[in-house]
Amino acid sequence: MSDREHAAIARGWQAVVATARRTAAEGLVVGTSGNVSLRVGDTVLVTPSGVPYERLRPEDLTGVDPEGRQILGKLAPTSELPLHLAIYRNTGAAAVVHTHAVHATAVSTLVTEVPPVHYAAAMLGGTVRVAPYAGYGTPELAGNVLAALRDRTGCLLANHGTVTYGTTLDEAYDRTAQLEWLCRVWLTASSVPGRSPALLTADQLGEAREALKGYGQR
Repeated sequence: MSDREHAAIARGWQAVVATARRTAAEGLVVGTSGNVSLRVGDTVLVTPSGVPYERLRPEDLTGVDPEGRQILGKLAPTSELPLHLAIYRNTGAAAVVHTHAVHATAVSTLVTEVPPVHYAAAMLGGTVRVAPYAGYGTPELAGNVLAALRDRTGCLLANHGTVTYGTTLDEAYDRTAQLEWLCRVWLTASSVPGRSPALLTADQLGEAREALKGYGQR
């Protein structure tokens, strides 16, 4: 591995740890739940299993190849590694964030799709689906998630949590935050006795999706 590749791996690991700590600091995970990964070339850097994020050090760097064989570090990768690798193999993802966000997890027990109560759903590609429940770390869960992610950049995992991906860790994390916020809005609105939230139509979501393509600085 060249010096440039070593430097890229080191920077990537710093970003993975920082993002993982952010999920804990902002209440999206508890303890060692959830996981974060980043693809750097042919290496997938991933949080290790069962290690509190605040304890992770530069020398705890953990990485696997695209087939899941460990090539960096001595700590065992997250048990959700099959899910991360499936997303990398089947999408354009460069980063994946998985959390147990409270409101999103609650919504995952109630519906099969997140009701489109706000155009924030368009930031994830449209109405967000809920992947059917399967045991964590299993190929079945990975398959369910891939189906739910079709034409989307995020989904819920029934009775479990959230998964989002992006071209950067910041983008993947921002999508997680938007998904949790969307779920919180729907739960809040639907809790009003005798009232049901007004929902956006597919056409309205499509218009928002098109408008968002030009959003922000160029």
